[in-house]
Amino acid sequence: MRRVVASLLFLVGLLLKIIEGGGALKFTREDFPQDFVFGAGTSAYQVEGAAAEDGRTPSIWDTFTHSGRMLDKSTGDVAADGYHKYKEDVKLIHDTNLEAYRFSISWPRLIPNGRGPVNPKALEYYNNLINGLVKYGIQIHVTLYHLDLPQALEDEYGGWVSPRIVDDFMAYADVCFREFGDRVSHWTPLVEPNVNAMASYDSGAFPPNHCSYPFGLNCTVGNSTVEPYIVGHNSLLAHASVVRLYREKYQVSLFCCYLFRFVPCNVSYCLQLESTANYWVNTGLQGVQNGVVGANVYTFWCYPFSNSAADIAATQRSMDFMVGWIIHPLVFGDYPEVMKKNAGSRIPSFTKSQSELVKGAFDFLGINHYTSIYVSDNSNNVPKTGLRDFNADMFATFRVTRDDPPAGKFVPTRMQIDPAGLQYMLEYIKEVYGNPPVYIQENGYGQKANDTIHDAERVDYLSGYMGSMLSAIKNGANVKGYFVWSFLDVFEVLAGYQSRYGLYYVDFEDENRTRTPKLSAYWYSNFLKKKLLKNSKRRSKYAAILAEQ
Repeated sequence: MRRVVASLLFLVGLLLKIIEGGGALKFTREDFPQDFVFGAGTSAYQVEGAAAEDGRTPSIWDTFTHSGRMLDKSTGDVAADGYHKYKEDVKLIHDTNLEAYRFSISWPRLIPNGRGPVNPKALEYYNNLINGLVKYGIQIHVTLYHLDLPQALEDEYGGWVSPRIVDDFMAYADVCFREFGDRVSHWTPLVEPNVNAMASYDSGAFPPNHCSYPFGLNCTVGNSTVEPYIVGHNSLLAHASVVRLYREKYQVSLFCCYLFRFVPCNVSYCLQLESTANYWVNTGLQGVQNGVVGANVYTFWCYPFSNSAADIAATQRSMDFMVGWIIHPLVFGDYPEVMKKNAGSRIPSFTKSQSELVKGAFDFLGINHYTSIYVSDNSNNVPKTGLRDFNADMFATFRVTRDDPPAGKFVPTRMQIDPAGLQYMLEYIKEVYGNPPVYIQENGYGQKANDTIHDAERVDYLSGYMGSMLSAIKNGANVKGYFVWSFLDVFEVLAGYQSRYGLYYVDFEDENRTRTPKLSAYWYSNFLKKKLLKNSKRRSKYAAILAEQ
């Protein structure tokens, strides 16, 4: 009850301080904390290409795009050809003065068909990429799953709708930790589990294209009233299981636990590792890693459409459904009460052991944030069919701007530029969820494919959101890093090649996939220049690690 009151008070308070337009702040790199990192990101299917090369097997995105589902009929078969151009890209990352790089590993490339032998060609590729980043002292942030499930697991048991996914995902994560964890500082098991559940299993807009009438279109399988909740539940259990795996098998705190018994940790497990711990001592801490594992969620700030009590309550419901769905169990061990009430038996319940597993299963929160929306109450609208999906359970309607007609669901194909929304989201997380460490893992601005490299609008967007983030930091939000989406133009999951988010322009008509810096790349690089000298110590540290490879 205390949390609910705090949430509502926070929303009401915002109504008194919202200023139209948000406004960018004037700032420099030096205004951010010393340990803060700036970077940019991509994901495997969207950037790598080489879809059928060197042992990679199809993902659900390959199946989806090859069936002509994208509006522009595009695929990620070649994408930005990052698989072949990683050396050039690593050099560009360095030349742009990025301090960190975020990318994902392709599960169907590393472990073809989802389980079984590891693909040596994939190991070679990812080790080369990681070592290239290490050479330049770039902090490495790796996502294990960016929506690209091996098609073989979807065919075998339905992928994320089955609890069997948890063990297969843990086995895959174990390979990644074992092979790359000595150089990776930040891990994120799953990207946007809330979007995956909604877009893939309610509307059917993303693969594996599950939905049911009247909530989705052109689906031949699925149940929109139940599957989003099942997938969200399995995603949380998979995430938490991977976090436990990392903490118990790899994270350096266990080694410290063995040496210094007063350090709070899983002592019983440490005692089981006596021989292994002695091995670490005798061989210079081999196998011990000091990385951290975080949880990612897609967010957009929600403004009440009016200051009515009904619209404010609807806004809080939307926040609980969209954001609390993922963060609430990780912080408190259970779903928000309003979700359990509205979804009833359609949302799975956590057992006691599952609740204990999920609660606290993160070292940081990663948020993907692009825009804000307006929310109004829709609690009097009872579906004629008597059926409700995830969106209907919120009893809310959404608008991108105040002038838009209300819609029963929000699909981010068009976005308002609202930097203030990021500040409000960060301060909301601070107030409601205990101010955990937060990384902005995606924030960016999409422009049409025919736009030029003189992307002044993107510069305005990025500077506005970065300034808003700085305001949140000054107000006490525990923000640790910021990643532009995306480093390069890539295959976009909502628009194929018809929308470009990159700092670098990629010529998709050229078989060489030529990269050209946009104005935003120059702007970002210039902004980051002032910390170059301070990075020299970090480069020396990582160079020593690389010398041992």
